[in-house]
Amino acid sequence: MNKLRRIGLRLGAAVLAAVAVAFAVCLDGVDYQPYFRTPYYAATAARLEAARTNRLLEAGELEAGFGRARLTPGVPALADEVSKGQFRSLPLAGYGDRRGRPATGVHDDLFVKAIALRAGRTTVVLVGMDALIVPREVALAACAELERDPHLRREQIYLSATHTHCSLGGWGEGVVGEAFAGPYQPAARQWMAACIVTAVRNAVADLRPAAVGQGSVACAEFVRNRLVGNLGRVDPEFSYLVVRQASGTTAVLGSFAAHATVLSGRVMEFSADYPGAWQRGVEKATGGLAVFLAGGVGSSSPVPGAGGFDGVERMGSALAQRVLERLPQTPVTNQVLLGALGLEVALPPLHLRVADHVRLRPWLAARLLPVGNTTFLQGVRLNDTVWLSTPCDFSAELALGIKDSLRARGLRAVITSFNGDYIGYIIPSRYYHMSGYEPRVMSFFGPNISDYLDEFVRRLARALTQS
Repeated sequence: MNKLRRIGLRLGAAVLAAVAVAFAVCLDGVDYQPYFRTPYYAATAARLEAARTNRLLEAGELEAGFGRARLTPGVPALADEVSKGQFRSLPLAGYGDRRGRPATGVHDDLFVKAIALRAGRTTVVLVGMDALIVPREVALAACAELERDPHLRREQIYLSATHTHCSLGGWGEGVVGEAFAGPYQPAARQWMAACIVTAVRNAVADLRPAAVGQGSVACAEFVRNRLVGNLGRVDPEFSYLVVRQASGTTAVLGSFAAHATVLSGRVMEFSADYPGAWQRGVEKATGGLAVFLAGGVGSSSPVPGAGGFDGVERMGSALAQRVLERLPQTPVTNQVLLGALGLEVALPPLHLRVADHVRLRPWLAARLLPVGNTTFLQGVRLNDTVWLSTPCDFSAELALGIKDSLRARGLRAVITSFNGDYIGYIIPSRYYHMSGYEPRVMSFFGPNISDYLDEFVRRLARALTQS
């Protein structure tokens, strides 16, 4: 009996030792040091100072061009043909509960749409894609092609997605990527990049004299704070930009801070959700182009008034009507101040948590979530408005603070998400210790990432609006 007891004690000690070793090798505590004392902060600050000297900013008469490319994949096809967008099968991106199942068909078409703006020697192209996000690899491939022809640098290409959860999957690698986008298919990335290139090139080729106007309309009843309800805030503004070519052709670009999640994970058909219905409504009324960019959608859910495709049409049509009613009252001008500035942002170590104060060590987290060491922020100035792009589900509550800071200086700001990378949810740091999907599962970079990005979004805006 004593011998068995000794063996049991030894086994217990061995197990405890193994657990301790595993903890030391695989787990670490959350890093709470102030972000402004870190090497990654210093690196980003230095890059911003260098970028300021190369900013594009020019006044002149506006030229504008419009382009689009049909993103809808052909499924099921006999064989994959990337050049034609044909796939034997392709999953939908957006909901993990679909478990990577292939799409069953197409409910409504998906597009990439682009508006090119030029003043003097400065050209900027605003691009919206009916997709969950614009994946990093897709953005890199598309921007490399566009740098070759028509010689656009990364900061001149303003990317965003509608964030529909019923668009192309297959573009994500790693456990997290495949959980939301289904099994990895390299051809999906190639097709998405090719459509961006086509839409942008079409827009640049269409440049001609034009006038532009900007505005917003309150749509608070269509959005709610899904994280903390009435204890938090939402961004009620539907921001828009209207461009009219001298020939009469019109484009309207809109942005709203509500998730495109009217459709649930039970839907297995391709659809652009309510942003698609908004675009269709505006295009039918104007005979032109409508482009939608997701705003600061972090923690913000739609309030469509109905479920399924009925809710999609109801919300999209109502938002379209609000904007269409405002367009005749929106003054336009052909004299613009146009500028663009991009910033490469160094990222902190990964903080994938297994408990509130315990994270996987960064080397292990990187195996589950392959991300880069840097990401990208971008600003486009158009007269008194600054459009600011972010690589994430950016919080509407953070966006409100940025808007207020520019409004105090007589300027407007529009903040958009999914600019060609994805680094998770960026929500106010006061929510970091909450449990749940956004604060815990989708918070990838520690307790200070929101304050860090918020600072540099503001500094980027100042760099574009100060002499």
